[in-house]
Amino acid sequence: MTNLARNLAHTAETRPHQPALRLDDQVLDYRTLDRHSARVASWLTAEGVTPGDRVAIMLPNIPDFAVAYYGVLRAGAVVVPLNPLLKAGEIGYSAEDCAARTILTWRASLPEASAAAEQLGIACTDITAADFTAVLDGVEPCAEIVERADHEAAVVLYTSGTTGRPKGAVLTHGNLRSNTETVSRLLGITDTDTVFGGLPFFHVFGQTCGLNAAVLTGACVTLLPRFDARAALAILIRDRVTVMEGVPTMFVALLAAAEAAGSAGVETVRLSATGGSAMPVEVLHRFEAAFGCPVVEGYGLSETAPVVTLGSVDGVRRPGSIGTPIPGVEVRLVDEEGKDTGEGGIGELAVRGPNVMSGYWNRPEADDAAFTDGWFRTGDLARRDEDGYYFIVDRKKEMIIRGGYNVYPREIEEVLYTHPAVAEAAVVGVPHELHGEEISAVVALKPGASVTADDLGAFVKERVAPYKYPRIVRLVDTLPKGPTGKILKRAIPAHP
Repeated sequence: MTNLARNLAHTAETRPHQPALRLDDQVLDYRTLDRHSARVASWLTAEGVTPGDRVAIMLPNIPDFAVAYYGVLRAGAVVVPLNPLLKAGEIGYSAEDCAARTILTWRASLPEASAAAEQLGIACTDITAADFTAVLDGVEPCAEIVERADHEAAVVLYTSGTTGRPKGAVLTHGNLRSNTETVSRLLGITDTDTVFGGLPFFHVFGQTCGLNAAVLTGACVTLLPRFDARAALAILIRDRVTVMEGVPTMFVALLAAAEAAGSAGVETVRLSATGGSAMPVEVLHRFEAAFGCPVVEGYGLSETAPVVTLGSVDGVRRPGSIGTPIPGVEVRLVDEEGKDTGEGGIGELAVRGPNVMSGYWNRPEADDAAFTDGWFRTGDLARRDEDGYYFIVDRKKEMIIRGGYNVYPREIEEVLYTHPAVAEAAVVGVPHELHGEEISAVVALKPGASVTADDLGAFVKERVAPYKYPRIVRLVDTLPKGPTGKILKRAIPAHP
């Protein structure tokens, strides 16, 4: 029996005065973080939350996220992290799907979160408000940690496919513990490290490799709630960051900020780790030269907690490669039937190991599609070189990765189709120097209808999170189609 919250309790006991979280001048040590989370656990229990209940957390990277996260886990409940930029309809969908008991949020997200909660008839609390802090101060910290088995759910992460609505990937205590322990060991994170906390904790990369890895080892995470390259550079210097974690667009922006500031780099960073999308080899080399540290590339998904493969920290590195499978995790390249591809061939990455989710929340049909004989099919195509290093070739799925955020075309297309002037719509990703990919919508209007591309962009912007709406909207007479009438996205040019 185990509970991921035990990592915090152990570190708080062995390193009580070690800084855990830093947000500018605000610093929480491990004992304080543990006591605050224990109070949240007591409060949740008093509010009727029982072990196994789902609790949505909708917060940016501020200390309150960690307090709420470990408080929910300590109470034996299940964390459902949601992007604080989501709108009411998006929040409501996920909260209803997993039957969340309550939503914990902050002031900036309160209007949208409250609207969703009211629609569902559940509670919504701004845990950053002074009156809530006063309530917590009067709560006795929960002395016990509710025991949970390895196979029991710890976190439900909502992720979409190219068809259908978002679905919740169920990560167990065993999934998260094993991946956190392995990644921490491979990256060599210790209590002497300061980790850059600019990756959102509501996303599995920042959650496992940032927050959970630091809590396990007693490292400090210095937080940046919303990424800004100049602010990030200042934090790296001010807090003497030793481990930089980010998606490729962060590295691009940091390089530009360092060059603009006339800085050659940051002397204290000993290691940088990246994932989420492919790191351009040229950017990798430039960053290593400017900041004087190796950049290690990895690969993973929400469904794999997340790390599947990782480049070598001390040994041979292959720029452009996602590395080799981490210990305990198996990887295969398979064809459409799930059989191994031949030597040197391209196949779909399939994964098996203690990091792989137990399944999708109440989606047995999605589980059947995602798993073949116990192997999780990632939807990504890859090749393997003679030394066992893997290289992503293409995405089988149509998912767009914009600045490290996953954007699913079907979701945006469905919004476009709700506009009365739209007859047909297709959303595709187009190459972008800063964001990796940009979202482009190609739309055909109904006969006699009149609307501008800007108006359509604004229409979508009002209904989805800011990173999802198409910055490029093109109006066409008709969309390319195949013999069956299906829109052929591959026939849509990347540029007009």
